[in-house]
Amino acid sequence: MFYNYVELEDGTQVAYSNVLDDGIVEVSIERPIELGFDSARCMLPAFEWSDIDGFDDEDLAYLDSFIHNNAPLILRLAREASKSYA
Repeated sequence: MFYNYVELEDGTQVAYSNVLDDGIVEVSIERPIELGFDSARCMLPAFEWSDIDGFDDEDLAYLDSFIHNNAPLILRLAREASKSYA
C-alpha cells in the first residue's frame, strides 16, 4: 500500500509504502506528462534508485536531494502507517 507524501510544484507526486518485511520503505515518484507519467523508485534507507523512466540527470539530482532531506520523516510516517495497518 502507498501513501501520498507530497505534490511538488511541477505536479510530481511522491508516495511511500509501509515498511516492508525486509525493513525497506519504497518511495514512488511520478510526474504527469502528455501521454502518461515519468516515474522512478527509491528504496530507503539505502537510497537505491530503480525503474527510472523519463527523469534526466538534473531531475534525479533534485529528487535524490529531496528524498535525502525528507527521509527521516518518510521513514517515521511509514513506520506509523505499518503499525496502524497491522
